[in-house]
Amino acid sequence: MNTPVNRSVGVPREVKTAEHRVAITPDGVRELERHGIDVYVETEAGAGASITDDDFAAAGATIVPTAADAWARPMVVKVKEPMESEFGFLRDDLTLFTYLHLAAYPNVADALIAAETTGVAYETVQLADGALPLLAPMSEVAGRLAPQQGAHFLERHKGGRGVLMGGAPGVRPAKVVVLGAGNVGWNAAWIAAGMEAEVVLLDKNLDRLRWVDQIHKGRIVTLASNRGAIERSVVDADLVIGAILVAGGRAPVVVDAGLVAAMKPRSVIVDVAVDQGGCIETTLETTHDDPIYEQHGVVHYAVGNMPGAVPHTSTYALTNATLPFVLDVAAHGALGAARRDPAIAPGVNTFAGAHVNPAVAAALGAPVRNLDEVLG
Repeated sequence: MNTPVNRSVGVPREVKTAEHRVAITPDGVRELERHGIDVYVETEAGAGASITDDDFAAAGATIVPTAADAWARPMVVKVKEPMESEFGFLRDDLTLFTYLHLAAYPNVADALIAAETTGVAYETVQLADGALPLLAPMSEVAGRLAPQQGAHFLERHKGGRGVLMGGAPGVRPAKVVVLGAGNVGWNAAWIAAGMEAEVVLLDKNLDRLRWVDQIHKGRIVTLASNRGAIERSVVDADLVIGAILVAGGRAPVVVDAGLVAAMKPRSVIVDVAVDQGGCIETTLETTHDDPIYEQHGVVHYAVGNMPGAVPHTSTYALTNATLPFVLDVAAHGALGAARRDPAIAPGVNTFAGAHVNPAVAAALGAPVRNLDEVLG
């Protein structure tokens, strides 16, 4: 089976709980249409992001009444992984381009393999220098949201310790510990510091910590990450933000349940790594409708689609990054695009009923087919 060259793209409305983003903007529609690629948008797909059907239609999109109409196209672009209610739309002549996070959602991987769908994941598209250009914008948004959510749930009536992030004259501010200095972690530390919290940022990459030091000139305390440093920092924290990424794989657990139990009563954990399984052992995925739970006396916030809380901002940030890649895959097919652009090749996670991304396959304990052989 060969992946067809896609000359039309479907954009269904997201169905994940409280997910209000949409996979394209009117400007994105206009750009695709300019290259001869028709776009079919499910009605009200952009409503949650404050983008109307009229906005899409004015840019050249065809508005279709049902999800089935959007999914019927040879290529579908989404924001989040397909839900079980959407598995029936998967098929062998479909290319699906979205955030998949298959290591955290093995049932989605099973559905893609069973349907022989070509699954291309935003989060594993990777440049030669290791950068993840389609993960970066949502990492930035999630990172900036994390201290905001943490501050909210530190309020006593929300279950927290009743600590103000910036303290008050003569009163110590909240201590915020950020695990990981990548795009999520650095943005989280930056915003927390802007809220006048006392911020500690841990990472194994000393060059990355040097860069943070140069930018923030000591306003953020940087520590080399190891078991001892994590233990000392976490037990004294009011807010812990988990921000550890392994491209395509499951996030490593760096805070175990025993360490969570040793934290201050009513302190808060925000595990942004939840969509990769979480880097805190006690993490269980939550939703925007029911975002927190308490375990070992600690408030846990672990929403799997954090940027969905600010869908207008997130939609535009995401489309700015994804549009060139979407255009390439739509114009040349997933394999054709992967041949043209080496960055797209690791983005292809599943093809013809097989896993073709080694990191994703390893995380799932599944056999892998060599993509170079597929590409010929």
